[in-house]
Amino acid sequence: MNKQTFKIALVGRPNVGKSTLFNRLVGKKVALVHDEPGVTRDRRIAEGALSDLSFSLIDTPGILSEYAPKKTDLLLKGLWDQTEKAIIDADILLFVVDAREGLTPLDQGFARHIRKQNKPVIVVLNKAESRPSDHTITEVQSLGFEDYVPVSAEHGEGMALLYEALQPLCDRAPKEEVFEDFEGVIQKPIQLAVVGRPNAGKSTLINQIIEEERFLTGPVAGLTRDTQSVLFEKDGVPYELFDTAGLRKRAKVVGNLEKMMVSETKRAIQFAEVVCLVLDATAPLEKQDLTIAHHVIEEGRILVLALNKIDLVENLEAELKEMRLRIQEELPQVTDLAMVHISALSGRNTDKIFSAISLAYQTWNTRISTGKLNQWLEQVQHNHPPPLSKGRRIKIRYMTQIKTRPPTFALFISQPKALPESYLRYLKNRLAKDFSLKGVPLRVLPRGGKNPYVSK
Repeated sequence: MNKQTFKIALVGRPNVGKSTLFNRLVGKKVALVHDEPGVTRDRRIAEGALSDLSFSLIDTPGILSEYAPKKTDLLLKGLWDQTEKAIIDADILLFVVDAREGLTPLDQGFARHIRKQNKPVIVVLNKAESRPSDHTITEVQSLGFEDYVPVSAEHGEGMALLYEALQPLCDRAPKEEVFEDFEGVIQKPIQLAVVGRPNAGKSTLINQIIEEERFLTGPVAGLTRDTQSVLFEKDGVPYELFDTAGLRKRAKVVGNLEKMMVSETKRAIQFAEVVCLVLDATAPLEKQDLTIAHHVIEEGRILVLALNKIDLVENLEAELKEMRLRIQEELPQVTDLAMVHISALSGRNTDKIFSAISLAYQTWNTRISTGKLNQWLEQVQHNHPPPLSKGRRIKIRYMTQIKTRPPTFALFISQPKALPESYLRYLKNRLAKDFSLKGVPLRVLPRGGKNPYVSK
């Protein structure tokens, strides 16, 4: 079946409540909200709804200038470009202003700009828990837009009025057809989070992959503040890519906003299936990189390392050799961890990231029959018996796979607490080698008791 949708963009200056309204219309906390102006720096797109209206909703950075900034101010120009792209894409604009503060010269200047776009505009008077003053209403009416609606996005007030203003515009808006697969069955996208230290090139990499300047980039570290996602298809496989804020050392994380940014990035890792850790080839595998990698592995996620900025490395072969040795030493939990050397800026080798993901994703979902596992276990114990404990040989009676994603195995042992970690590592390494389980975390869990699958 086919369904139709239209696009609504939220625009306005910083800290008027665009992201709060975005979350309200999406129905969950998606955008990061903080009192500090300028938290949103990239377009954010999600499916929104208001009563029986469904639409694609675009959140935008706060407008800091009523006209395009000079090219020398890269941050302001980048913020403006993100908003301009949203305005061009949208069918309807919600121009959000602060009802408490009233209109500012910046609001009035921006109103002149969007009036030239010849698109339906609704002025949303946010933070209107009480009725806006007559002066504010007069100011809003002077802007020349047909509709204005007082709301409180934080408390959900005025949504019925917003619906009444939107409904006739939605009926007239051009609809974009969205095609579903046969009988509405859609393949679930692979959740891919791109993480790393600030200025490692995460946003540049995603822009290169999706062939669109979707996320703000530049030489200044920390441009990305909020976790954002974009749907993308590669070789027929759908992905949802998450761009995240750079993770600094814990001691350098200060202020509530940055703590929220860190929390959002860790949450993206927790809910991802695959995590691409972008490393800066000019300073690779620093302590913070390893901290992030260990966290991803502990969560049981697929980890792919992307060594970025290789065009800045003089002796690449020597650098790659050293990197592989360091990875084996510093991240022994995963056998043959995937590493791809890339240049996100030029696009060099970025396709190889998805080859590595595809192989690891199949491995991550592998299930091995209990019969094969126990034949293998018998041979392994014969060649390399478990150690002695209190003069008696530790006996591993049985082994079975209890889950996938990541592959997880239970060992039924006579003395589970006595089995040393070194022997568990040996079993993991043999499992990875003998069953082609390389490149993903493996879990082997010792358990006491007899074989539960043998009838009494």
